[in-house]
Amino acid sequence: MVRINQQNLEHEDGCEMLPPLPAFLIGLVIAPLAGKMVKPLARGAVRASVGVALEVRKIAAQAGEELQDLAAEVRDAEQAEKKRAAP
Repeated sequence: MVRINQQNLEHEDGCEMLPPLPAFLIGLVIAPLAGKMVKPLARGAVRASVGVALEVRKIAAQAGEELQDLAAEVRDAEQAEKKRAAP
């Protein structure tokens, strides 16, 4: 249970709690400062993820080209076999 003193809020175990208004005011002061620190970190994370996405796209395009080349080679080989087998 919580006992309310005139000086502060206190749990039965003796732990003091801050009144809600000063905590809110502290949040109002800290939030803009945290925002200024978080924005560069978020920008760096987005930049890194975009870089990774572009690299993955490049690798996927290369793999697609290689598969197309392989499919063309197989088609050519099958056509050559058909020509050899035909009288």
